[in-house]
Amino acid sequence: MKALICEFIGTFALIFVGVGAIAADAGLVGVALAHGLVIAVMASATGAISGGHLNPAVTIAMLITGRSTVNKAAGYIVAQCLGAITAACLLELLIPVHTLAAVNLGTPAPGHDATPMMALGIEAILTFFLVFVIFGTAVDPRAPKMGALFIGLTVTLDILIGGPLTGAAMNPARHLGPALLSGGMGDSWIYWLGPILGGAVAAILYDRVLLDK
Repeated sequence: MKALICEFIGTFALIFVGVGAIAADAGLVGVALAHGLVIAVMASATGAISGGHLNPAVTIAMLITGRSTVNKAAGYIVAQCLGAITAACLLELLIPVHTLAAVNLGTPAPGHDATPMMALGIEAILTFFLVFVIFGTAVDPRAPKMGALFIGLTVTLDILIGGPLTGAAMNPARHLGPALLSGGMGDSWIYWLGPILGGAVAAILYDRVLLDK
């Protein structure tokens, strides 16, 4: 239960701060920093209790490499999705409707020139980077104990390149919460399949090839 509470709070913070920055018109750099910083601080705050996944794609990566059980992973994913949905609900109560409507509640979506398959590939690659860095800085026992900082910086750099193209969710829960309330569920498969595929490839590569066992 302690771990589930941490996953709920951490994912809640990601959506609340990330969408809030978009609604505040913080610009691409500001939005990237908002997402990166909230992941850095929340991964640090929750890491000792839950591992600081805050992302279904990360949880699935841990599951397929034997670092989680099916029941534990399912609980994490439910907590993450509930945190995202709760944050989106509170944002609708606390921020003027027209402000949120102008940015479609900060819901990640493919850019005007991006086809669904292009968006899927971009989300997969961005999440590959994210999970690769998680394994290299937080999972690998040889790594310096600064994993959360570098994970947050990876989120920042991913958004700087992927934000205009797909919204750079890298996280199914990051899409689900806002999409559910804004009615933007049409592209949900992209934001589940892309991050899960990219994260799985990164996890398997690092676990089977790079990790010193």
